[in-house]
Amino acid sequence: MRRLLFGLAVLSIGPTVRPSDAQDTSAIDRGVRIGIVYRPGVRPGMVVLPTHAPALDSVRTLLSRDLDYSDRFELITLPGGDSIRVTAAAPGARPPAGGAGRGTGGGGAAAATTLNYPLYQALGADFAVAVTPAPGDTAIVTVHDVAAGGVRREVRARLPALKDPGFRLVAHQLAARVLEAALGVGGTAATRVLFVMEGKVYAIDQDGADQQLVSSSDHQAMSPAWAGDGRRFSYMEFWQGHGRLFVQDVASGKRAPVPTTGQALDFTPAFSPDGKTLAFSRATEEGTDLYTVNIKDGCCLQRLTVGRFYDNLSPTYSPDGQRIAFVSTRAGLPQIYVMAADGTDQQLFAPFDYGATGSSNAPEWSPDGQTVAFHRDVGGTLQVFVLDVRTRAVRQLTSVGRNEDPTWAPDSRHMAFVSDRSGYRQLWIIDVETGRIRPLLQKSGARLPAWSPRLPETASSTP
Repeated sequence: MRRLLFGLAVLSIGPTVRPSDAQDTSAIDRGVRIGIVYRPGVRPGMVVLPTHAPALDSVRTLLSRDLDYSDRFELITLPGGDSIRVTAAAPGARPPAGGAGRGTGGGGAAAATTLNYPLYQALGADFAVAVTPAPGDTAIVTVHDVAAGGVRREVRARLPALKDPGFRLVAHQLAARVLEAALGVGGTAATRVLFVMEGKVYAIDQDGADQQLVSSSDHQAMSPAWAGDGRRFSYMEFWQGHGRLFVQDVASGKRAPVPTTGQALDFTPAFSPDGKTLAFSRATEEGTDLYTVNIKDGCCLQRLTVGRFYDNLSPTYSPDGQRIAFVSTRAGLPQIYVMAADGTDQQLFAPFDYGATGSSNAPEWSPDGQTVAFHRDVGGTLQVFVLDVRTRAVRQLTSVGRNEDPTWAPDSRHMAFVSDRSGYRQLWIIDVETGRIRPLLQKSGARLPAWSPRLPETASSTP
């Protein structure tokens, strides 16, 4: 049993390497930028225009916050009043081009002909976003290219009632479309983060709102993980001294136990990119090893490692599904290893220095496949590191307080993690490019976050 408990303990253990230029070294406050050298003014300016429709105030608020949290724009605050938006069309202003975007209609066209592009350009805006109403509880979001003096794209979405559970997701999806229209990249607006608190699994929007209990209230739970399609997630629950894995549908909330699990201590599930296979850790008196099971067909348990009284756990798939990074104690302290998805070719992945570095745990492969995040013991406390998959260079990302359990956003540039830098353990988000850091959940006791992929479109949202 001592070995069994150790197999669980290594989940929260988290060596010293030279701090990188991108680590955080300053005092923390909400929304500050830390450590990483950042030159203001290099990002495009974005202004979200006021709306005359009170019903759309919440949409505008969510849009503004999501665009700010994307860390890709300089958000411009307008002077008091919004008279500059409704002035007559300035010279050079032109209506949308024929192929500017799907769904172009009266509301957006009207906004285009009244926007004073030269004035917004003088204010430093590269893009302007207008939210206008349309019949049938529909919102029109128009993305203006200020420099070109025209409409970049127009998007329509049917809005659920404000108190409807789907309202926030539709607004977040609109923000995602604005980012894609402006810069051609995907963001994190329409995503959620799973985490464990007081033995239960919760979900929260990436902007820190709408916290919901998603696991059973009758059993202790841990180890949440998302499927790549964003429609399912998995986690472990304790049942009669064993760990049983479940897969739960996001839309319906229905869940089902994973076949072949629940007879031992099964934990840390990880979906394969195609969603057909679930890798997980199984702890017994002889140690902890990695297994896979075909959840599509409910069969075919396969053992990937044979520990022989050492531990192998915490699998994470590469985005192409060809490799699995994991934790192993075969060299003594837990370290990050990698193997082929069938269990062959096992080797050390993240280099470390004996005597100078400590244990490493909780790996997660980034969605772009270029890096693996994990936490590592540095002088008796845990810090977040990233491993360059190609060069295998290790870089320390955090240094303030105790930091652990990193999880990547789908854009591979934002990361959620657990930190006590504010005096208690809570969830934080860092943009690894600019160094901006913000609290995600200002409650004590959160751990084991898992960031979702971009969530699928709702039935009430249309192009």
